[in-house]
Amino acid sequence: MNAFLLQYLPIVIFLGIALVIGVAFLVAAAVIAPKAPDPEKLSAYECGFNAFDDARMKFDVRFYLVSILFIVFDLEVALLFPWAVTLTKLPHGDQVVAFATGVLFLADVTLGYIYVWKRGALEWE
Repeated sequence: MNAFLLQYLPIVIFLGIALVIGVAFLVAAAVIAPKAPDPEKLSAYECGFNAFDDARMKFDVRFYLVSILFIVFDLEVALLFPWAVTLTKLPHGDQVVAFATGVLFLADVTLGYIYVWKRGALEWE
């Protein structure tokens, strides 16, 4: 049983060092950080404009739309990198299928972008 527990010793040491470093950074930040921040830094900031009236006031849905579109297109483009790397490591017959799938994927992304553009979701008039 003792030899079995010795296998976990590096993990315990790693967690201990991580805990010590984390606590040291928190203590150092509390000691070194400025105690009187600028009033502008303490002011409320929401969606690119100053807060006014009620906090439950409605604002333009384009903020949501742009953020969702960014996430969707960003994730789709992020999938291209692993696809491109693994494409060269496949056998020739599988490369053709993977390439055709990637081209269809890019066509889908392009059609989605054109649809969003035509609907005017990217305009801020």
